[in-house]
Amino acid sequence: MVETKHPKMGSMFGGQASGGLFDIPLAQPGEAEDADIVVMGAPSATPYESVGAYCADAPDAIRSAFGWPGVLNHHDFDLGGKVFADGTKAVDWGNLDYSDKDYAFNRNTILRSVKTVLDQGAVPIVMGGDDSIPIPVFQAFEAHGPLTIVQLDAHIDWRDEVSGERLGLSSNMRRASEMAWVDGIIQLGARGLGSARPQDFRDATEWGVQFFPMQDIVNMDFGKVIEAVPADRNVFVTLDIDAMDPAIVPSVIGPAPGGSITGRW
Repeated sequence: MVETKHPKMGSMFGGQASGGLFDIPLAQPGEAEDADIVVMGAPSATPYESVGAYCADAPDAIRSAFGWPGVLNHHDFDLGGKVFADGTKAVDWGNLDYSDKDYAFNRNTILRSVKTVLDQGAVPIVMGGDDSIPIPVFQAFEAHGPLTIVQLDAHIDWRDEVSGERLGLSSNMRRASEMAWVDGIIQLGARGLGSARPQDFRDATEWGVQFFPMQDIVNMDFGKVIEAVPADRNVFVTLDIDAMDPAIVPSVIGPAPGGSITGRW
């Protein structure tokens, strides 16, 4: 049998991608160079021992999907124009160093890197990796609050600990709620069964989380979600890809059928 190899979309138009997300220039970590946006890959933070750093390759996979040569000069019909406004300067730091065993090293590396970006007045875009990565990212915002977190996720991530680990992927929203500079959490897309227990949901509700479960999103005007986001706060958006239906993204570790808000934005 003859194997047919199809060219990637970018190569069909000629040219060589620079290697950064959306084909933005690569730069050494710490070199913001007056950038407005700094992208970085965080392969791992605090993986559960039972699964390890199972998605450490994710940042490179994301880049490969959006690395066409010159793509930022193309017209995006979803946005009604270019991806970045004219004059926006963005760089990609590549992937941060990480360890398969020293999880404190991973968290400190992420925290310091994001803090550097924020202190230079730029916007960080952090690509994981599993959902333990947002915890040190949230911590980096200590001097940049008050902060409202908008989470898109099939699961609410309010476990206090899993097998003794309090900084894993099921606990990021509970850890965020304990940070004094986080004064609002809006969680979108919860559905089906996850690791949360009824008490976790009660704790989240008592803290003041605004929940928009997937059933509500499908049946209502998405404008209500937008109205819930305060205009006078720094807003941090965190996306777990399992917010999408596994029919669209089948490789997530915790598939939860019945979702996909891709058509609701």
